[in-house]
Amino acid sequence: MRLRDKIAIVTGGASGMGAATAQLFASEGAKVVVADLLESEGVEVVSEICAAGGAARFQLLNVTSDVAWDSLVLETIAAYGQLDILVNNAGVSGSHPDRLNIDTWDEQMNINAKGVFLGMRAVIPTMQKAGRGSIVNISSISGFVGQRFVHMGYNAAKGAVRLATKAAAVQFARDGIRVNSVHPGVMPAMRTSQLTADPEVRKKMLSAIPAGREGRVEEVAFTNLFLASDEASYITGIEVPVDGGFLAM
Repeated sequence: MRLRDKIAIVTGGASGMGAATAQLFASEGAKVVVADLLESEGVEVVSEICAAGGAARFQLLNVTSDVAWDSLVLETIAAYGQLDILVNNAGVSGSHPDRLNIDTWDEQMNINAKGVFLGMRAVIPTMQKAGRGSIVNISSISGFVGQRFVHMGYNAAKGAVRLATKAAAVQFARDGIRVNSVHPGVMPAMRTSQLTADPEVRKKMLSAIPAGREGRVEEVAFTNLFLASDEASYITGIEVPVDGGFLAM
């Protein structure tokens, strides 16, 4: 098993890419903390993992709260004695129809950017003490290019994740901590999606993808697995698109 004896936190683990990642990590031997604001859905993911023979627990988490993050790390250490992996997956869609909405800008920066920073800030001291750790930050193709269908705050926040990942990778590499980012392309619509959930809009988006289809959440989960595992022990500070060739054009 590729994550045997590892302890992993997966934020946004109650649905979508986060749930797929949590389930895959558990199947590969990790004990997984599913962290999310969606309690009933998160508990269901934990139940599915345990029913399949894995080990998991649910933790309520607001990623914009440093107090909540600190509590999550303390409770994880209390439960399992260590912390090896963080997947910063929690986020909200940027497909707000009002491109100049100030509240959307603030929401994007607070959840999608600050939430990732707070996650790294919370786990890095524990990983430093252990002399090891892997952090996988979920960004987006929106962190590379401007797009018609998303608020500019989403592009800005995902770009911030991309560069914060590189900064953390450089600053903490000698502590044995690896930090990488994953950049999904067009995936199934999120619970918070607006414009990008519209069938006509999605049709236009898909027409720009060389592979000609949307991605599957498990395709992101397998990328997360590789970066989290010791197979990627000499890989840090990289960005991995999972986008069907979109960024290759």
